[in-house]
Amino acid sequence: MSSDAIMPLTACDGGRLMETASDIITARQRSSPVILMMGAHVIRSGVQRYLIDMMENGYISCIAGNGAAVIHDYELALIGATTEGVSKYIKDGQFGLWKETGQINDIINASYENDTKIGLGEAIGRAISEGAFAHTDISLLAAAYRLRIPATIHVGIGYDIIHEHPNCNGAATGALSYNDFLKFVSVVEGLQGGVLMSFGSAVMAPEVFLKALSMARNAASQENRQIDNFTTVVFDIHDITDTKNEPPKDCATYYFRPLKTILLRTVADGGTGRYIKGSHRDAIPALWSALCELRSAEP
Repeated sequence: MSSDAIMPLTACDGGRLMETASDIITARQRSSPVILMMGAHVIRSGVQRYLIDMMENGYISCIAGNGAAVIHDYELALIGATTEGVSKYIKDGQFGLWKETGQINDIINASYENDTKIGLGEAIGRAISEGAFAHTDISLLAAAYRLRIPATIHVGIGYDIIHEHPNCNGAATGALSYNDFLKFVSVVEGLQGGVLMSFGSAVMAPEVFLKALSMARNAASQENRQIDNFTTVVFDIHDITDTKNEPPKDCATYYFRPLKTILLRTVADGGTGRYIKGSHRDAIPALWSALCELRSAEP
């Protein structure tokens, strides 16, 4: 999803967004988790202050991102800007080889050596919080570290520019990201009555959630518990009109994992799946506004 896309919410999407805000408030009252999974373009779209405010007010209890989310969050905290410049720098092999961004590997490697249980999200959030960063206030990972909210990062080796650097240690990166996966599973274990939202993540969110939910349900079944009543919400810019039935295999929509996995299969036993179309720059402020409206009406 392009961070430059302008996609105002329709009236129907606005209604579904208000329903989502209501579900979030209800989950909060039940002490059930509200999980926000995201692709890195969420960070590039400049909505951090809305998300941080939601975190501070208890409306987000876990954030989960891909490896690129770390890079954009780190760059924004360091210099107040982030860019990729793929078409320019790939021509002569300079794409991704920024010295400052490569320092993320140093943080990962040191964290791996000093704490075998720390997650990648916490390691970077701590480094930003305690380091000389001029824009810590717009770092989601620093906010999560400050608020003691799980921030889990789910890395695919070779996906991210820091894997190009000679100081990348695949074992360290994998170990910290696996620690985060286990943390994420522990949050999903309590998802009954909660909410899971996915913003602009076509692969990471549905695949990680699918495996985490399977593990959590396996453990719950051994304790005679159920994880079958929760709300899932996908925010993206695809044209999705039917969130009740799985598309046929000869339809391209069948291969859009967030629909098939997050909105259909994982809630088939009693949960609710909801799709909201719109750019991150529109949807996240609108969600924040809806929460503020409902919060002002609370006794």
